[in-house]
Amino acid sequence: MKFSVFQLSRRGGRALNEDRMGYCYTREAALFVLADGMGGHPDGEIAAQIALQVVSLHFQQKAKPLLADPRLFLEEALLLAHRQILRYAGAKGMMDTPRTTLVAAVLQEGKITWIHCGDSRLYWARDGQLVERTRDHSYSEMRKVSGVLTPSNRNVLFTCLGSPSKPIFDVSETKRLEEGDQVMLCSDGLWGSLSNSEILKLMHGKAVAHFVPMLVDTALKRAGDSSDNVTVLALVWETPNNFEPSSISTLEMEDQGFESTIQAGPIDESEDELDDEAIERSIAEINEAIRRSAERQKAKT
Repeated sequence: MKFSVFQLSRRGGRALNEDRMGYCYTREAALFVLADGMGGHPDGEIAAQIALQVVSLHFQQKAKPLLADPRLFLEEALLLAHRQILRYAGAKGMMDTPRTTLVAAVLQEGKITWIHCGDSRLYWARDGQLVERTRDHSYSEMRKVSGVLTPSNRNVLFTCLGSPSKPIFDVSETKRLEEGDQVMLCSDGLWGSLSNSEILKLMHGKAVAHFVPMLVDTALKRAGDSSDNVTVLALVWETPNNFEPSSISTLEMEDQGFESTIQAGPIDESEDELDDEAIERSIAEINEAIRRSAERQKAKT
């Protein structure tokens, strides 16, 4: 596999950045994940980080180096993340549970499959035109699609990870990519400020390391002091000889090789499933990372 990838997240006008994103890959498969912790509930950033780590850990276990069934993997990973968020809330004795959106995509054998829950989006563009975009699990999006009267606030979601009810999610069919296709995962801080046509125009004809910062900066400027967190993770499925500094080639990786930008604890290779002990190890790392981050922020003030 050969692709270019770039990711960027900015806090905007919020006191805390509750968005999380990252990617990991083997020689034959790649996973891209973005989560937006939901305000109005406690520990949104922790819910988002739990989601990323659980999905990444599941990928590390199942991609050997290919996933047998990308759609099944994505469904299993999302539900595992949801259950772990609930487990975290129960262990903390929380009256309200942390909640997050999730969008994730798998690339292998020149094809893409994705899943999403909430209003974090995936955009797939080709030659400046939109191939596909996820549809938000929000009342405003439901109104657009069905024409049924619903609450007008675009921020009102009817599903997410971490809620008491089982999350509603959509999984795509597996579809073939063409060389040069652009795939972008983003939080609502981006699309809430920029229209689809503006997003596509900024992406068209540019390297991923160029258009991602342009998108983030434009959204922040448009929203001003009231800007939400803005997070973008994007890739370009490249032609064999079209390389740039952000390019990745997995051709030289070993069968069991694994690379990741998502911090995660070690997994016992003898484990067939993502068990509680493996998950708890990753959650302990989350809590320690958050504690260190809080200390650094306190030292700066």
